[in-house]
Amino acid sequence: MKDIFILGIESSCDETAAAVVKNGREVLSNVISSQIDIHKLYGGVVPEIASRKHMEIVNQVIDEALSTAGKTLDDIDAIAVTYGPGLVGALLVGVATAKAICWAKDIPLVGVHHIEGHISANYIEDKTLEPPFMCLVVSGGHTHLVKVSDYGQYEILGRTRDDAAGEAFDKVARVIELGYPGGPKIDKLAKEGNPEAITFPKAKVNGADLDFSFSGVKTAVLNYVNGCKMKGENYNKADIAASFQKSVTDVLTEHAVAAAKAGGFTKIAMAGGVASNSALRSAMKAACEKEGFELYYPSPILCTDNAAMIACAGYYEYMAGTRHGWDLNAVPNLKLGER
Repeated sequence: MKDIFILGIESSCDETAAAVVKNGREVLSNVISSQIDIHKLYGGVVPEIASRKHMEIVNQVIDEALSTAGKTLDDIDAIAVTYGPGLVGALLVGVATAKAICWAKDIPLVGVHHIEGHISANYIEDKTLEPPFMCLVVSGGHTHLVKVSDYGQYEILGRTRDDAAGEAFDKVARVIELGYPGGPKIDKLAKEGNPEAITFPKAKVNGADLDFSFSGVKTAVLNYVNGCKMKGENYNKADIAASFQKSVTDVLTEHAVAAAKAGGFTKIAMAGGVASNSALRSAMKAACEKEGFELYYPSPILCTDNAAMIACAGYYEYMAGTRHGWDLNAVPNLKLGER
């Protein structure tokens, strides 16, 4: 059987990334140019700045990915590119670049859903993993419980009704003056704190037991800090970080296990930036060992936005016959499962 080489391009937020993946699972290169140092000056991602930086660097990143893989565009069977969801200007840079290369080299174009990419990162990490399984997707923009029936076949069983988990981490980090990005900073500081020091709420959504809500715990942290300031009382940032983190990870873990039990799954996977959180990994590992589930999660470099995961997802879409035309556009609010 002929080897299939996919060039992946990812530019949905503040990472410009390109990768070459062989047969969907073997990463030959995975180049990521991060803009964190730029955006942390503003306390978060500035869409216009992100778009401009993508335009400046995208061709260099692609060239480096091809060079590192020892390939040229003549070796590439298809280009997989993130076309949603994400920041519309940032997405357009990747989509336009992919379309231009595909047109010039007569290469098939495959648009990939960003969340499908995150889920597919697990296939790279563990080459024995195959559907079906339950996947907990936790990132700065999404918190989903996804039933993965087969490659490219998804059903969302639970989702956040307000803030995503990663968004809540960033906002709480701002409240206790840790800076951006908040997730890694809270994870690090929480190791010095007592997770039982403060009881923060764990929201339940009436009539939707698998859905999430994180705006309440974020507000509770803000109220706690403001209350301490008004009373002139000192507060322990490490205890706040640890207690907040426990509240969030407990809910994520409970819902993921409940969804897997209800669906009759034996395997649970994690995906997205928050999947690299050490407390969440520990809680999920303990829960899965207790309940008898196999647990999968990618290395931290594959949890954050990268193009290897897009190339992996693109491979399975390509093999299923998915092709996109020159009318492919950025879709900032693209729903998982839409075409």
